[in-house]
Amino acid sequence: MRVVIQRVLSANVSASDGRYAAIGPGLLVLLGIAPDDGDMDISWMTRKITALRIFNDPSGKMNLSLQETQGEVMVVSQFTLYADTARGNRPGFSGSAGFDLARPLYDGFVRKMEQELEKPVMTGWYGADMQVSLVNDGPVTLIIDSPKKP
Repeated sequence: MRVVIQRVLSANVSASDGRYAAIGPGLLVLLGIAPDDGDMDISWMTRKITALRIFNDPSGKMNLSLQETQGEVMVVSQFTLYADTARGNRPGFSGSAGFDLARPLYDGFVRKMEQELEKPVMTGWYGADMQVSLVNDGPVTLIIDSPKKP
């Protein structure tokens, strides 16, 4: 599992059919799922994201977690995080889980994030063509991979 998390002042996602979702201060989570990902990856990643101390304390140091700040979260599926660009100029996506495998893991990730935070999490729409806008705070952007499997 791979995520790009961005600390944001605000973020929104829209789809061409008029759907729209937005958050205020918190995290935008772009979520990529690999074919061998499972429930252990979901648990590890959601705990890591919610406990990361990447929000400023009163003295301006990154010392507070998402749980401590009560920030909002938006999760957007992002299969392109597993793009292979080693050869040629057209990325390959064989490192990304297929739609039928990834969809339940994406849904499980969102549910687990809601459990960890004890509040709703905003999302994009799995498999939809979306437009994402954000105001990056800091900027703080991190790339996190779940632990390698034996």
